[in-house]
Order: sequence, then C-alpha cells, then structure tokens
Amino acid sequence: MMLRGKDMTLPLLAVGTAAAAGYWLRSRRSRASSGQSKADLGARIVDQTDVPSGATIVDASSERLSKIPGAQRAIIRAIRNDAREEWEHVTIDREGAWSVVDRIRDSLPYYDGNGSEYNGVYVLCNDRIVVLDAIGWARLEQARH
Repeated sequence: MMLRGKDMTLPLLAVGTAAAAGYWLRSRRSRASSGQSKADLGARIVDQTDVPSGATIVDASSERLSKIPGAQRAIIRAIRNDAREEWEHVTIDREGAWSVVDRIRDSLPYYDGNGSEYNGVYVLCNDRIVVLDAIGWARLEQARH
C-alpha cells in the first residue's frame, strides 16, 4: 500500500506540532531553573559602641549605596521597626540578583567581622547605625528521574 502526500499531511502536522510544543516547554523550564538567582539583604540597628574600630561608616545618602537595589528599603525597614534583635530582610528575586551581593561587598566599605562583630556595611541613617549585609543563592536545576 502506498501513501500519498495528502494522506501524510495530517499525521505530519500533528507530529510537528507536538515537537514544537515539547521544545517550547523544555526551553521555558530550563530558562526558569538555570539562570535564576536571589539575593537577601538584611539590615539591623547596632549601638555606636558596637561599631568595630576598623569599620568605615557610610552615610545613607551615599550615591554608591543608592545604586544597590533593595539597600535603602532594608535600611528604612530596620529603622522603622527598630530592628535591634532581628534582621529586617528584603529579597531580590530576578536574573542577576546575585550581583547585588558582589556590589555590596565590592563597591562599599564592607567589614569582615570576627566572631563577635557583624559582617557588613555600617550605615549612618537618622542618627542611628545600621549594619547592611547580603547573601545570594542560585536555583539549581532539578535532577531528572
């Protein structure tokens, strides 16, 4: 039995459509799971006596600080909520969010504290000292089973 071109049109169209849909779903899933990173900025108030002698204090109006997404928001939350015992957090969830961590550590005077000192950037805001720090993580691809 010989198949004609017209007889093959519908099955080929169905197979082609299924292949295109599978490709689209796979590419969408890999984009969502591979390049996505998050950064968590934390801020808390410390007493002037708790500022390490080697730490540089940055003014909250600093241009470099204002260019870091979420930094001002975390500092304002810490001041508004009088965050002395807990960190106030701002999470950035978008492509390239991990770079926020690098910017805090590389473009500002980041202080690496010892066991009893806070790591972070010490910021003067409304006559209070706030420590700002950030961590980042990436979503890894899930294992295929």
